[in-house]
Amino acid sequence: MDIVLIRHPAVALDAGVCYGHSDVALVEDAEVSSTTLALKLATLQVPAPRVFISSPLTRCSTLAAAMANDFGCALSHDDRLKEMNFGDWEQRRWDAIDRELLDDWAANFEHACAHGGESVAQFVARVRAWFDAFAQTRELSPAYVVTHAGVMRVIASLVLDVPLERCLRWSLEMTGIVWLRRDEEAQQWSLVRWNV
Repeated sequence: MDIVLIRHPAVALDAGVCYGHSDVALVEDAEVSSTTLALKLATLQVPAPRVFISSPLTRCSTLAAAMANDFGCALSHDDRLKEMNFGDWEQRRWDAIDRELLDDWAANFEHACAHGGESVAQFVARVRAWFDAFAQTRELSPAYVVTHAGVMRVIASLVLDVPLERCLRWSLEMTGIVWLRRDEEAQQWSLVRWNV
């Protein structure tokens, strides 16, 4: 079973702005990114998808629609694939958020919710619910999932049994690809590619 996670392209916001759950546009036309990604996937010899699944946020859904069209695949959307909801911090510069609030969040990383959105624990539970359901549908493999860095790191943490805090330190570029494969006989997931 293969799942190919694709991070959305660059968004039309200044660097340093928190935009987790916010619906923001892409800088570049999704068709251009789709063509570039298709070439990269072919070069990496990633198996062609049977389906595309996407976060419904514009920065993912427009790319997913372009790619699904190019590959001739069905496309579905799932709210559980949205990025973490940062509540009152959405669309604010990270360096403009009260340092004390950020420190409190870091001190209780899993459960703090100073921003009024989701805690990390709530976010992980939401992504886990999606992934657990997806993992039961072997007929969808290979699946390409267009989503967000946070979602991709949570999925990697879950299937590779690596602490999320460690996965957060792994570089993950815009349009980065994470390819995961499950060996059905061993019932074990492995990482084929990270951030290619």
